Amino acid sequence: MAAPIVIPSKPSERPLTRGLSIAIDSWSTSQRHVVGLAANFAESKEWALTGAATAAHWIAATADIEVCTAREWIRVGRRLRTLPKISDAFADDLISYSKVRALTRLANGDNEAELLAIAATVPAGQLSRALAAWVGRTSGDGELERHQHQQRSVTWRTEPDGMVAFNLRLPPLLAGRLEAELTTRVMTTRPTATSIDEWPTLAQQHADAFEQLLAEGAGSTTVEVVLHVRGDGCTLDDGTPVPGSVVERIAADSFVRALIHNAEGRPINASAKQRHPSARQKRVVKERDRQCIECGATSLLEYDHVPDFAVTGHTVVDELELRCAPCHHRRHLQDGAA
Repeated sequence: MAAPIVIPSKPSERPLTRGLSIAIDSWSTSQRHVVGLAANFAESKEWALTGAATAAHWIAATADIEVCTAREWIRVGRRLRTLPKISDAFADDLISYSKVRALTRLANGDNEAELLAIAATVPAGQLSRALAAWVGRTSGDGELERHQHQQRSVTWRTEPDGMVAFNLRLPPLLAGRLEAELTTRVMTTRPTATSIDEWPTLAQQHADAFEQLLAEGAGSTTVEVVLHVRGDGCTLDDGTPVPGSVVERIAADSFVRALIHNAEGRPINASAKQRHPSARQKRVVKERDRQCIECGATSLLEYDHVPDFAVTGHTVVDELELRCAPCHHRRHLQDGAA
């Protein structure tokens, strides 16, 4: 594990930390006012007197932001009027604007308190997946599958550097298939160095894999998409919720593997003498760790022997840890340098 970062305890020794905290607090307060004023402005019709196409266009031109950002300000401001609990939590600095944006897409008078409680237990970066899991638990499978199918979309736009950025909204099973294709190609293709000391990043390798997929088609590789069926719902391997109706539809043509848990809910151990973990051992470790234990990544995961296999001469679940390829490689480099 990486050594913890030690931060000086006295505020006077942390001028940048103090200054950034003040700036964030000020920005949060301003953001609350901005979204409220944006909603009021959109409904006042004052914007029509300016000659702008919409209120969002006037706000975007005045604030020098994109129209989609201005539309989001108006949407959030309007939704907060009907969600007093979320609005009060936002005003009291109990939740961030990032969380408010996510909550206002699902919340109503009946579920507002429940969703706010979920938001209080997870960081903003994990809230979308937590809300998706809640939707999976509280929605009918057929209804959810139809909704996700209707919400599918692919959009793209040209970035300032001439690159083109794509935004894909895909149903979870289709997204899982695409992720599996890209991950398999990255894991089975040796990257080419751009110079003697510069190698492509993981994101660049995924881009290369996507180019290869377009050129060769999906038939050139065989991939596995793992679906977990548990008592609390169905998910992809990375935890993305999947409607049960999707699993039911593909189950007849799928390979089913049972993983037994003990009374504490932990997967039962399995042992073997070979160098590489068996399929069952991999399932046990994946169920236990779920993600890279170093950085929390859910892609390019590998099974790391701790201690190394060269030391123990055996492969047992209790000595396997799930790490992404970069963290796995980095750990062995550190061990070699020690």
